Amino acid sequence: MSAYQAEFPIATMARVLGVSASGYYAWRSRPASAHAMSDVALLRRIRTIHVASHGTYGAPRVHAELQAEGTAVARKRVARLMRGAGLRGVSRRRFPTTTQREPSHRPATDLVGRDFRAVGPNRLWVADITYVPTAAGFLFLAVVLDVWSRRIVGWAMRRICAPGWCWTRSTWR
Repeated sequence: MSAYQAEFPIATMARVLGVSASGYYAWRSRPASAHAMSDVALLRRIRTIHVASHGTYGAPRVHAELQAEGTAVARKRVARLMRGAGLRGVSRRRFPTTTQREPSHRPATDLVGRDFRAVGPNRLWVADITYVPTAAGFLFLAVVLDVWSRRIVGWAMRRICAPGWCWTRSTWR
């Protein structure tokens, strides 16, 4: 209301919003609550921890840091304050890009027209590929499903490990 008081009278805005004008003025002159003051002090400490981590710590790590200091605070409160202040952690993990299409190749056609309903078994199969990170490298898994029964029709795996490329394949079943 204070942002629009130059354009509209407070009494009119209070009536439209369903609050009393005296209640608005009382709220405006009221000092901040103890919880709000505590939030301001805690947010100051959260900002310090976040800056010290070069902006990489998210709410779980900031919460752990506060707990290690002996500050008793809930994880959700830390997350709420960080979200309100626009603070976010940064993940430094690298994920492989598995969907880089060769520019000279054309994309596959959509043979089912995005209609994934089947009237019976073995009428419509769909496929997907995913990867699982392991200590030895990434394990890529391709699966073919029967849409009607939701059962796996076939699968194939390939393990790619660094620094050289080593392969292990499974066959269709």
